[in-house]
Amino acid sequence: MPKETVWIVDDDKSIRWVLEKSLSAADIITKSFASADDALNTLEDESPAVIISDIRMPGTDGLGLLELVNEQHPNIPVIIMTAHSDLDSAVSSYEGGAFDYLPKPFDLDESVAMVKRALSVAQEHQQSNSSSETAAAKEIIGEAPAMQEVFRAIGRLAKSNITVLINGESGTGKELVAKALHRHSPRREAPFIALNMAAIPQDLIESELFGHEKGAFTGAQSQRKGRFEQANGGTLFLDEIGDMPADTQTRLLRVLADGEFYRVGGHQPVNVDVRIIAATHQDLEKLVTQNRFREDLFHRLNVIRVHIPKLADRASDIPALADHFLLQASRELQTECKVLLPETALFLEQLPWSGNVRQLENTCRWITVMAPGREVHINDLPPELTGQSAAPKQINGAQPWQDLLVAAIRKDLLEGKRQLSKVYVSEVEKALIDQALAATDGRKVEAAELIGWGRNTLTRKLAELRS
Repeated sequence: MPKETVWIVDDDKSIRWVLEKSLSAADIITKSFASADDALNTLEDESPAVIISDIRMPGTDGLGLLELVNEQHPNIPVIIMTAHSDLDSAVSSYEGGAFDYLPKPFDLDESVAMVKRALSVAQEHQQSNSSSETAAAKEIIGEAPAMQEVFRAIGRLAKSNITVLINGESGTGKELVAKALHRHSPRREAPFIALNMAAIPQDLIESELFGHEKGAFTGAQSQRKGRFEQANGGTLFLDEIGDMPADTQTRLLRVLADGEFYRVGGHQPVNVDVRIIAATHQDLEKLVTQNRFREDLFHRLNVIRVHIPKLADRASDIPALADHFLLQASRELQTECKVLLPETALFLEQLPWSGNVRQLENTCRWITVMAPGREVHINDLPPELTGQSAAPKQINGAQPWQDLLVAAIRKDLLEGKRQLSKVYVSEVEKALIDQALAATDGRKVEAAELIGWGRNTLTRKLAELRS
């Protein structure tokens, strides 16, 4: 069953018919059920994207259906239809987790718009709970092979308390992966505490990590728990671990070895049970050889390593990520959700994205505020992005012809040109014909064979080019 299928559940045949016709006219696939029980039985084998259900039906009612769907398939939005005056049912629907409610008699345009919104949410959150790997995928968008490796790592570590080192460029989403590791660990009910080493002044890092006693230093007017104590029983995420001062590295090593530490200015040991997840954009092995990072601490942290690819290495994920960030921005800013045109999405895939996912997220916020219409054209993008169009990605220092072709197409799109297929297909065919004829000294039969055409096709193409 296609993911975009919408189920209609109502004992009133006329309601089912009207919704079927309205949604079909909007190119939305539907399937109808006369009872909630029939829908629930089918749900064992099929899964819709959205369910629209009446609230009052014989057998299991709409609220019962809502409860069971939320338990078994929490990511399927359920729209509850209610009588216009039935306020209590509407409130019960929302309290039960309904995506929205549709009062009867309903406006057909409004009902279609509501279903489209639900489909948009369903597409964003589409997932499978069959394994820990796919559970991780619901929180981190990515279908590129490099991201699938990340999902597999999270899945394999799901029942483990082992120390993990995450490495990747700034803005790739290292903290998001750390949170996913925590959420799918035995410590998921305990705190997840994060500390960015690069964001804290060096003279305050030890106080932040280990806490301090009253009077330990000027301004320490009371005892304060550090991040280790706050994370007790849970996970402590140490971001940019490569920026940790040498003295703090020594103290951290002792905590990892003994499970205890002293607050700054303290004399009583504090025992903690904390899982460490560390992250860095730096080459820790290189820092070790430069004596800027302790080798023994490196080996303590580098038990399992997870590499997060840069955005340019998972460019196929950019359209889905952009859709997610645009929807997120529209909700936060309470405005219309922008939609990327296909050529705009393709253009974004070709950019280098030095700021990685964070840069893409900020770009989507910019688009939400600044793009004039709902549909986002290439010219609607921030100027700093469109200015990068002359720099296609390179492979091993060379520019393959595909990259040059993409750059040329991108330039034409920016200039607003249309009917590009006629130009580019014609140019490619002309180049093929010229080179094949040159290679065969003008013998058409052999040239046609080199190209993969019949002789008549080559003759016709030559006539078209000369006309």
